[in-house]
Amino acid sequence: MTKEDELAIFDETKETLRGRIARLDTGMAWAEDPPSRTRHLITNIEVEPGDAASEVKVYSNFMVYRSRAETEQDFYVGARRDVLRRVAGDWKIAGRKVVLDQNVLLAKNFSIFF
Repeated sequence: MTKEDELAIFDETKETLRGRIARLDTGMAWAEDPPSRTRHLITNIEVEPGDAASEVKVYSNFMVYRSRAETEQDFYVGARRDVLRRVAGDWKIAGRKVVLDQNVLLAKNFSIFF
């Protein structure tokens, strides 16, 4: 969740994420027709113990390249902070914060997933 003194481009919850996925599955998401091609590069991964014994904090840097049609190209660069929790032997995402380096997004839409 975004703190009061922070500005969020997107403050996604599990429910809004489900809605975005469902919308893309309808075939009516014009912003993704034709579909984007994306490439995710993840670097500088650091892991440290979390606040609970079943959690770890994971820090990483990323670059996402998105191209669509013949002329649209976008780059998203930034850092990601995840909290992973062990549940029934599997790691689940308990929290995620994505901080983009750009303060202005020039993309025509924002339909990718980080």
